[in-house]
Amino acid sequence: MTVVDIPAVPSAPASPVSGAQWAAEVRALAEERNAVILAHNYQLPEIQDVAHHVGDSLYLSRIAATAPESTIVFCGVHFMAETAKILSPEKTVLIPDAAAGCSLADSLTADQLRAWKAENPGAVVVSYVNTTAEVKAETDICCTSSNAVDVVASIPADTPVLFGPDQFLGAHVRRVLQRDNIQVWGGECHVHAGINGAQLAATAEADPEADLYIHPECGCATSALYLATAGAVAPERIKILSTGDMVTAAKQSTSRSVLVATEIGMIHQLRRAAPGIDFRPVNDRASCSYMKMITPEKVLRSLRELRDEVVVDPQIAARARGAVERMIAIGNSGGGE
Repeated sequence: MTVVDIPAVPSAPASPVSGAQWAAEVRALAEERNAVILAHNYQLPEIQDVAHHVGDSLYLSRIAATAPESTIVFCGVHFMAETAKILSPEKTVLIPDAAAGCSLADSLTADQLRAWKAENPGAVVVSYVNTTAEVKAETDICCTSSNAVDVVASIPADTPVLFGPDQFLGAHVRRVLQRDNIQVWGGECHVHAGINGAQLAATAEADPEADLYIHPECGCATSALYLATAGAVAPERIKILSTGDMVTAAKQSTSRSVLVATEIGMIHQLRRAAPGIDFRPVNDRASCSYMKMITPEKVLRSLRELRDEVVVDPQIAARARGAVERMIAIGNSGGGE
């Protein structure tokens, strides 16, 4: 398993500028700048509420590729803003804090991927979209958590696959497709990996009527299947879903209570989608400090000053674009990361 040192990231301070006046100024500046604001589901609630589009990585990638605005303000982490730039090289892409990184993306470098490919000639490389532009440039096709199974299923069954960097998503794909020629990199998101099986079992036992929404990046995804096999949790209660698919499931659900295993920012979107359901996190400390680096004052500063522009080397972007476009074309038309 790849070990990644996670740099300390200060918690986002409570913003003195958030509120109706801030939101009105942000929207007015966005119109003036011909800018569209995109926000990931894990962003702070006030960021989600002011954005023009909120969703997961696949949905936001589609918006970035087709939005008519000349400027994209991407409220997420750096690899997401890079992906927007790859898909729309002619547009200005801004991220309100350029230091907003990703431990999962950091767990596989382009040099490591090149070495892995050299050891496995003939293998098809499938990279989770949570990777850097340089890794995407070495990739045959990207995927998100909602279309990962479809992406790998589109590859001939006798062709070996190198899947990276998330070990839990890779294990999920291998389990669903029952293919033993899928090699999986040992990376992980430190937030999702920290949502463990013991926490899931305890919260499920405390609320035996609740459904379980589990992101496949979580360390507890396999444990959920064990709970079902052991009879501790009814199998129909367990739903392994991307964040986008969680919103879809919530809108269609008749449950009164849902336990959610993913980053806690997701709870805000779920409550908006289905206000009559009691959504609660499996781990209420599962907060990504990188995501929370995007604060209201930084969004306002980004629009005022047009600063922290995301730049991707044109040659790298050109090589990465095909892998990302193939991801967008395959499989689930709804959710993503």
